[in-house]
Amino acid sequence: MENLQHPLSNWIPYKLIEKDNEVYFEWIYLSNLNFLEPFFDETMSKCRSHEYNSKRMKVVSSVENVIEWADELESVELKSLVFHVSRCGSTMLSQSLATSSENIMISEGPVFDQILRSDNFGLDKKATLLKSVLKFLGQKRFPEQKNLILKLDAWHIFNAGYLRTIFPDIPFGLLYRNPVEVLKSHQKLMGMHMVPNLIPPTVFGISAQEIEEISFQQYGALVLEKYFKGFLDFYETDQNVILLNYNEGMKNVIENFISFINVDYEVNEREKMFERLKKHSKNGNVVFEGDSFKKEALEIDFAKVNLLHEKLNNAKPEYLEH
Repeated sequence: MENLQHPLSNWIPYKLIEKDNEVYFEWIYLSNLNFLEPFFDETMSKCRSHEYNSKRMKVVSSVENVIEWADELESVELKSLVFHVSRCGSTMLSQSLATSSENIMISEGPVFDQILRSDNFGLDKKATLLKSVLKFLGQKRFPEQKNLILKLDAWHIFNAGYLRTIFPDIPFGLLYRNPVEVLKSHQKLMGMHMVPNLIPPTVFGISAQEIEEISFQQYGALVLEKYFKGFLDFYETDQNVILLNYNEGMKNVIENFISFINVDYEVNEREKMFERLKKHSKNGNVVFEGDSFKKEALEIDFAKVNLLHEKLNNAKPEYLEH
């Protein structure tokens, strides 16, 4: 039976619901939409106008249903997990990769964060659920689709070791950027993970005492320190990971990444990826003319985060030194 004829073709479990001691998944119908928007949630917003998704009754299932039904689907091969420190070109990378009709590019799907942070599942069940949800998101809905790439949230670097146990052979990409530029970007429009307590500080390994001793702006630098340290710790111990530096140019980032994940794209597919770099990452209708940051200096002590950034620039895993 062809996948397109399967009753669940074009349906995905996109949200984990935990309420009144009940745990279930909410589903949404994709119709013929692909994941082309900068973020997963934006694609979901477009899906909601479809008649299947606009009814008052929601489509839900049990956790076990998701696991059972996932085995029935044909899905494309997972080629990489992408980790990043935020405001470092990750949206541009994902948007460039999404231009290829061969790729299914999932960018920061909240359902993965919900599974990883849930207290209702043990590690084994989480592993099964992550793989099952990926099978649905990576279902082969169009003949040309071959590759599934997942860009995670920035704080998921702290789950990298666990995710490696689930995906032992999958290449991991670590994308980062000069810390001043990252924090200048957050100064313009602050991400929720840079605001104290919007995401529990324990997610980043930050103690209550550390928060009490620093300013609001310094908190963002502390989060970035934790990201950089997470990158270093993982890079130094894993043999299937690549560091990608935004400041070496996004064309270079894309070339290194697609070479690393060992996908041989057609010339026209690569050209579409590079052409996308000319537009703004979050708005493909606007020409990208470089970042514009506020001129005033940030009231931040950059000593620790700059040291970690320098270590990343000079990092070399032990297995390459022999």
